[in-house]
Amino acid sequence: MASTANPTRDDFAALLDETLGGAAAGGFEGRVVKGTITAIENDKAVIDVGLKSEGRVPLREFAMAGQPHGLSVGDEVEVFVDRVENADGEAMLSRDRARREAAWDKLESEFGEGKRVEGVIFGRVKGGFTVDLDGAVAFLPGSQVDIRPVRDVQPLMDMPQPFQILKMDRRRGNIVVSRRAVLEETRAEQRSGLIQNLSEGQIIDGVVKNITDYGAFVDLGGIDGLLHVTDMSYKRVNHPSEVIAIGDTVRVQIVRINQDTQRISLGMKQLESDPWDGVAAKYPVGAKLRGTVTNITEYGAFVELEPGIEGLVHVSEMSWTKKNVHPGKIVSTSQEVDVLVLEVDSDKRRISLGLKQAIQNPWEAFAEKHPVGSTVEGEVKNATEFGLFIGLDGDVDGMVHMSDIAWGISGEDALALHRKGEQVSAIVLDVDIEKERISLGMKQLEKGAPAAGGTAGAGSSLRKNEIVTVTVLEVRDGGLEVQAGEDGATGFIKRSDLGRDRDEQRPDRFQVGQKVDAMVTGFDRSKKPNFSIKARQLAEEKEAVEQYGSSDAGASLGDILGAALKAKKD
Repeated sequence: MASTANPTRDDFAALLDETLGGAAAGGFEGRVVKGTITAIENDKAVIDVGLKSEGRVPLREFAMAGQPHGLSVGDEVEVFVDRVENADGEAMLSRDRARREAAWDKLESEFGEGKRVEGVIFGRVKGGFTVDLDGAVAFLPGSQVDIRPVRDVQPLMDMPQPFQILKMDRRRGNIVVSRRAVLEETRAEQRSGLIQNLSEGQIIDGVVKNITDYGAFVDLGGIDGLLHVTDMSYKRVNHPSEVIAIGDTVRVQIVRINQDTQRISLGMKQLESDPWDGVAAKYPVGAKLRGTVTNITEYGAFVELEPGIEGLVHVSEMSWTKKNVHPGKIVSTSQEVDVLVLEVDSDKRRISLGLKQAIQNPWEAFAEKHPVGSTVEGEVKNATEFGLFIGLDGDVDGMVHMSDIAWGISGEDALALHRKGEQVSAIVLDVDIEKERISLGMKQLEKGAPAAGGTAGAGSSLRKNEIVTVTVLEVRDGGLEVQAGEDGATGFIKRSDLGRDRDEQRPDRFQVGQKVDAMVTGFDRSKKPNFSIKARQLAEEKEAVEQYGSSDAGASLGDILGAALKAKKD
């Protein structure tokens, strides 16, 4: 009885532990418990959780960032007990920690089910923002704020909105959320619903939201469609901004809907009449037209014949004379040019044009103006190992073969007589329009040379193997330049044809003006005769043997020739 009347310290501790439900042994500390608000003083709520003393919790811990707390005396709330009693004898309570623990339990459940969570963006940190998820703080990366980059996030802060949890780690207290994922999912749902009301071929009005190099995005009322630059107009459009501007209301046709990707392709030109209809009849092959150069590439130039109709002039059809030249050196953008229709392919929407065909073939023009046999003048453009190229009228070149440069000397020596840039005269020997070749001759202009085309004047009466008297016009190292008769054709006696013996084959034993007998041994391609004293001597010797050899049997060759010469004199 004495022990009952005078309880010991142990009895008191047991009684207290029973009253507080184990708080004295630490049962309350570190736990979330329920309490009642007994008063609201200034910015704190006084809460009774059944301990011997009440605790005070800041009102801001009872509301999400920027939101009112909405508390009243008598409300029941959950708080976290940090300590049963502090130095002031009050219980240390925390609504934040209670909310955090409860929030984590709830978030883990929602994360596992893939549900959206509600939160408030309340702060900015490096690389993103902080979000209050009803007590748990999450990180929102800058790239996950919106579908498109957001310059000002202020309007989105302190406003409850849904987020998607991307990952969470309770042990480390780490949560990453995304607002963008929610927007994309919502947008996809909206797109899916809107697409159901659209169909290919439908004509609809939209507003231009954005312009890129390849086209424009058009808002069709909650869903965007792409208007590609090639579908804006039948005519060439270099950049979409040439046709439309942001904010414009445009009428478009739905060209294609991809149900898998939910992408919509739009067109404006489909609402216009197709200029390619009946193009073959409108632009027949061979028709000469005038157009404007719209684009130049390495392989040719595009010429607009009318809005929406362009043809290609291939680089090979641009100039008769300028070969392997970039098209930009022949024509320029916006230049008006005359072209000829070469081919029309309506199915492939292609027209092949010719620029050079719209003007006369320069080789035809040259042949008309300078027929074979006419004399021309020009500049030596180039000297090759086989001849000279001469620049002529009409921007064409003619070639003088090395054998047609000069008489009586080798082709190599003749080439050495002329240099690039030198003005020369020549005669037209031949014009091949199909092969685009002009053959010229310079030696044919020398005195006494046969005319081009084979009409050789006095030389035309000469016959092969005929013996004629020629006059020496010039003595050269290689032989003699001679002329048959007074005004006959000129020809050449090569050094080896000046006589049978080597002593007789010296050109210096002849003089200008000297007359000698020689045999016509042939003609070159310009019908100029070739003479030979040696051939004449051998012919006379053969004739003498045939005439006198049979009657003077046993006579020497000298006797036979002597008799022949005597007979000739008599």
